[in-house]
Parts: sequence; C-alpha cells; structure tokens
Amino acid sequence: MTAPKRSKVKTPAKARSKKSAKAKKVREPLSRVFLRSVGIDWDATDWRGLGYGGLTAVLLFAGGAGAIYWNNGTLPRVYNETVEDLFSFTADRGLQVADVLVEGRNRSSIDAILTKLDVERGTPILEFSPHTAKARIEELPWVKSATVERRLPNIVYVQLEERRPLALWQSNARMNVIDQSGEVITGARPAQFSSLPVIVGQDAPQHAHEVLALIESEPELKDRITAAVLVSGRRWNLRLDNGVDIKLPEENPQAAWAYFAEIEREASVLERDVIAVDLRLPDRLIVRTADGVRPGKRRPKNEKAT
Repeated sequence: MTAPKRSKVKTPAKARSKKSAKAKKVREPLSRVFLRSVGIDWDATDWRGLGYGGLTAVLLFAGGAGAIYWNNGTLPRVYNETVEDLFSFTADRGLQVADVLVEGRNRSSIDAILTKLDVERGTPILEFSPHTAKARIEELPWVKSATVERRLPNIVYVQLEERRPLALWQSNARMNVIDQSGEVITGARPAQFSSLPVIVGQDAPQHAHEVLALIESEPELKDRITAAVLVSGRRWNLRLDNGVDIKLPEENPQAAWAYFAEIEREASVLERDVIAVDLRLPDRLIVRTADGVRPGKRRPKNEKAT
C-alpha cells in the first residue's frame, strides 16, 4: 500500500485592503458604544453620585434598551463589526493563512479538501474555525476522520484517516466498494478495485471480515475464490474460478474449509467434473458432478455442521 501523501498547498490570495484600513482605526470600547447608543454619556455621567439605587436603575434601563437594540439589529451589527475589525487587526500583524498542510491524503482530492476548508490565503487565521472545517471534511467519501488545527501564525494543518477498501459487495445486481467497517464508500468506482474479493448477499458486509479471514486461512485455495455468497444470512457458499460452489455449514465453517483443503491436496477433487462440494452434513463430504451425486470421504465425527 502506498504511503499517504503529505501536501503543502498554497492557498489563493485574497484582497483585504478595506478591512486592513479599518483595523488601523483606534476603536472606542464596545461598552461605551453600547451606552451611548442607549442615551448614556460615559464621560459626562457622575457614576459615584448615583448611589446603588441610581446605578441599579441605569443598569435596568440599559438592559431594557439593550434588548430593544438587539431585537432591531443594532447591537448584533456593532458586535459583528467589532469582531471583524479585530480579525483584520490580527491579520495585519501576521496572523493570517499562508499555507495549508495536509497529511494522510491518499485518495481524497486536494481540491475537494480546499473547498471544504473554505479558506484562502490572507484569511485571518483566528477567523478560521477548525471545528467547522473538520465536520465539512468528514463529509468527503474517502475520509473516515479528520483532525484540523490552526498552527500559528499562518498554517492550517489537516490530518486525514482515509477509508481502506475491503471488498466488492454485490447486492440487487449492483456492485459497491465497502471499507473495513462494512460501510459503502460513496463514489468509489468498483472497476478500479477489481482485484478485491467479491461478497454477495444483503447482510454480507457486516460479516465480510469473518469470511475473508476464513478464505485466507487456506493459501492454496484463496486465489481460486471468485465470490463468497451469504445464504439466508446464516452460512456461506464459496464460488471457485471454475464455477464450483463449496457449500459451507453454518456451524464451524473453519473446520469444514480446512477439511476440504486437505482432501483437495490429497485427491485433487476440483480437477474432476465437479459442480458443487457440499460440506453441510455433519459426517461426510458430498461431491455433485454433472452425472449426479457422489458421496465423498466421511468427515471426522467430532466436526459439527448443519
């Protein structure tokens, strides 16, 4: 498997001269702006002479007036403008995005990642939200999880954990690529993963790890398996490259598969005119040929099958 790519991306420039000009202004504290907006002059008011009762009345009045100004949009506008100017102020002093560093990328498109980040060169880095960017990046089909950080003064860092293809899942005449957890990788093209094992059946993805581990346990036969078919959600048939079906039992399929591999090494059953090999009976192997059914060797009595 190829190592994940590490990408350092130059983000496009973004003009912020207008905001920069605003940042150079000496701004009045927001508290004084608010009090003046509700008719109170900070400098002309003798706060000590008001007493506790007078101060309480002023605060109640300011609170009631603040609620009115909040509802008509005055305070939100003042707040947003102040925050925007603060971001521009910090950007003018070097806290602005210069580069995006992405690690762990193997299959995800860098353009798609940048689109989800929604950040450009020159953006105030304190304005950038890692939490929002993380949620957006994890919407990408190949991304299992993401870590997004600000690395001050000017780097946005992204660490990806991408999904790993496990198998091709065939259901209702449709083929999908599934990952290690059995979930479909949206947008993945099955034709690009033709070397993956094929599993068939409605509930097959949830049990894919089990049957693939079973197949891997017999290296001499694993390369001959073209598909594993889940039957009635209970047991597996293994389809070989010559069209023969190996019917495994519901209970202890590992022992049945190991027994068949041993018989194949001794008698080369698959070189004959065989249609299917049935291992479901508890005490014997049954070989079905074009001419009919031929009982095979008896299986050890300590094996269980259904």
